[in-house]
Parts: sequence; C-alpha cells; structure tokens
Amino acid sequence: MLARAVSYGLMGIDGFEVTVEVNLSQGLPSFEIVGLPDAAVRESKERVRTAMKNSGFGFPEGRITVNLAPADMRKEGPAFDLPIAVGLLAAWGKVDAQALSGAAFFGEMALDGALRGVRGALPLAVSARAQGVKTLYVPAENARELRCVAGVAIYPVTSLKELSVQLQGDSVIEPIEPVTYETLLGERRPAMDLAYVRGQKAAKRALEIAAAGGHNVLMVGPPGSGKTLLARCLPTILPDMTFEEALEVTRIHSAAGAPPETGLLIERPFRAPHHSASQPSLIGGGSHALPGEISKAHSGVLFLDELPEYRRDVLESLRQPMEDGFVTVARAAAQSTYPSQFMLVCSMNPCPCGNYGSRLQPCRCTQMEIRKYLSRISGPLLDRIDLHIQVDSVDPEVIADNTLEEPSSAVRARVEAARALQRKRYEGAGIPCNARLDARTIGELCPMREDARNLLLQAGRTMGLSSRAFTRVMKVSRTIADLAGREYIEKPDVAEAIRYRSLDRKYWG
Repeated sequence: MLARAVSYGLMGIDGFEVTVEVNLSQGLPSFEIVGLPDAAVRESKERVRTAMKNSGFGFPEGRITVNLAPADMRKEGPAFDLPIAVGLLAAWGKVDAQALSGAAFFGEMALDGALRGVRGALPLAVSARAQGVKTLYVPAENARELRCVAGVAIYPVTSLKELSVQLQGDSVIEPIEPVTYETLLGERRPAMDLAYVRGQKAAKRALEIAAAGGHNVLMVGPPGSGKTLLARCLPTILPDMTFEEALEVTRIHSAAGAPPETGLLIERPFRAPHHSASQPSLIGGGSHALPGEISKAHSGVLFLDELPEYRRDVLESLRQPMEDGFVTVARAAAQSTYPSQFMLVCSMNPCPCGNYGSRLQPCRCTQMEIRKYLSRISGPLLDRIDLHIQVDSVDPEVIADNTLEEPSSAVRARVEAARALQRKRYEGAGIPCNARLDARTIGELCPMREDARNLLLQAGRTMGLSSRAFTRVMKVSRTIADLAGREYIEKPDVAEAIRYRSLDRKYWG
C-alpha cells in the first residue's frame, strides 16, 4: 500500500516542500530510503523502527520503500523522522491516510517514540504557510518558537502515540494560541540604558547619528573609557523592528540552530564575536553552509571589540557583505544566500598598551610599535566606516556623580523621528535608511545648500577623501539634517559629518 505525507526541508533560511512517499509491499523484509538523503536521514529508519515498536505499534513485515521527492534536492537532518513514521503508519493501515491530507509534519524521533525539536522550525513553518498548508504538526519543543506564526493551525506533539490518536479523530492536542507581535514588544525588558553611562556626550551624539542613519562606527580610546558599554547601549536607541524584520531575523537564528527564548526576536540583535573568531564563523560556512555572525546581526549590530586583534583575512572578508547587504556561502555540498544588513560597530585602543594620547596614563609604546599595531586595520575597511569617534577617559568626579543622564528612550524618540522622515522620503525605493543610499539616488535625495556643498568640496580636496568616503560624508550629513528636521543639508551638518572623518588622519595619517 502507498501513503504520502508532506514535510519541509531547509535550504538557507527558506523551506522547500518534500513529499514523503511510503510504499509497503510483500517481499523480504527491508527498509530503504531514497531521494538524496544525507546520513542523518538514512539513519532515521532505525529511529523510526525502534520508536514504533516502543510506542506499541510493532513494525510491519515486508519491503518498505521511502521516497523523498523531489529526488534531485539533498535532504538533511532528522526532521523527516516524523513524516516517515506517519506515512508508514498510514501505509500499514494503522492511521487513516485521508487524515494526512492538507497537513505537514516535521520532527525528530526518540527511540521511545517521543518527539525532539529540530533546527529551523520557524523557516519551515513560514514556508509551509506560504504554500497553503492549513495544519502543521511539530515537536512540542518548537512550539514557543512558532507562536507568532498566524494563518495555520500548529499542533505541538509530544509523542508518536499521541499524534496517532489525534489523526484517528480524537482531539487530544490543542493548537498553539497565536501571540501578537505587539504583545511581545510589551514584554521587553532592556538590560542597558544610556542614562547610566557617565559623560561621553560627544560619543553619545555620534551613536545617535549612527542609529538614526544606520551608519558604521569606529571608537578609538584608552582602556576603560566606556567603548564597550556605549556599544552595548546602541540597540536600546535603535527603532523597533517591524514584524517582517523580526520574522526574517528570527528565521536566520532558527536556521542556525539558536532560536530565541521568546520565540520571536523582539529586540534588534547584538552580536559580539571574540577576536579569535574564524572566517567561517563570522561570514558563515561549515559543511551545511550555515549563517555566520554577520547574518545573525542582520537588522542589528555587529560589535568587534579590540579590532586590531582580529585576523586580517577575517576583517577583509567583511568588505563585500558591508556593501552588498547579503552574503552567499558556497560549499561543496550546499550553497545559501543570507541577508547581512548590519551596523558595524568597532572599538580599539590607539596603541598596544592602550594609553597613546591618554590624559591619565603615559604611553609605553614606541612609534614603530604604534604604527605596526594600527596598520593591522586596512585602509579599505576604514573607508567603509562612516563615523570615527575619539572616546577619552572620564574624570573620576563625573563617574562618582549619581545623577542620571539622558535615558535611551529620549534618544530613541529622536532616532525614530529621523527614521520616519527617511521612510517617507524613500517610500517605494527599497532603501531602509540613509546608510543604504546608492550612487543612483544620493545626488537626488541629498539636496544641499550652496555653502554646504562648497564646504564639502573643499574638505574632499584638502583631506584627500576617496569617492566612497566622500559619499559617506554626504550620507552622514543627510542623517544629521534629518535629526534636525531639515529638508536641505546645511553647512553645520556637513561640518559635523566631516569632523567624524578626521580621526583616521590623526592615527593613520
């Protein structure tokens, strides 16, 4: 007898439909799985066999053939255990085959028949909903991850025995109650706040500009001046993600095997990989072409602390994703394209001892050591960073003062007002923020007063700005004007933007 069950495989952050065809016929006992399965899928026959026996079903005698269609796409992971088991029960007559119509299944089987969660449950469920599936049976461990997926009835299953009773018409499983995105936003409890950062008014102003326009930032200063704390406060002043953005970011984390505890990411991601991180861990890779840190930081912040300590090849691999907003990870067995529109925030000391230019501690480094240390950062990478900030040490009197400073909520309000202007200006153009302006639109969408244009041209000649640096100054000027609510870029906006490009001349010359 032949039975069919629908499941979904994972390719990058998208799911593709897989029809699990199970045929039970007379002959010598055998169990074969075809359709380009990997080792985990081939091993599922032993898990399914033992789980069915331990669940009280026994196991059918005869020749069992399982085909995973389409046969030319590779099937990976243990998520096909459940549809294979359900299809086999239907082919054996233990479950009505009509009950499988219009439903999709995925889940890993334990040897006692219990279901275990699988990687990528959210992208699988979203793809199933997009293709018209009305009922979805998933492991109970994945239920929290899927509670924001509306438009499809999702049943959390704990065991194969429980699912068989459900399919026979006895409602023993209640579908997941959907939760709105607004409800999740109300549960948010930020751990950081700019109100607790003492001093550093200039650095806070620069971070406000960066948040308003989505710009990249480099902070240079001695140890203990607050660079890391400022970076960790940056997500608290970024505007809220839309539901579509949150869904896309969560799909990336789910595909990487690390779904958030809340089920849906409600705060913009903040990723801070260690300086010993390899290129595949940062960009993405491995045998299954999994997303890396730059994709996990999509729509959020990628923070690289102690920037010169990263390997040169790792840092240079960031250049193309920073420009394109996506990265394609190609391996022998897999190829996937992941979004990677992130804000790059870097911090570093000005020298190996960290005290070059400090007002509190003398520097112990020679000029040769300082040059060698700073030369670890390439010019092309510096060129892609919009704002270069000097972060000086804070006086003890300021640190001891218990007066709270301006909170993140007040700064976020100004940032959201600037982003609202940008959304209106770029409506229909596919541009999310000022940092993503391209050469085709920057001249039209960044109108300047005549004196502002003259100042920009003079600075470009005097400072020897590259074409990229020149346009990035224009983008930062546009953001500063947006924060002030101005339609045209004026001379003070350009002057402030130029100031944020002067630090590389101080250290890199």
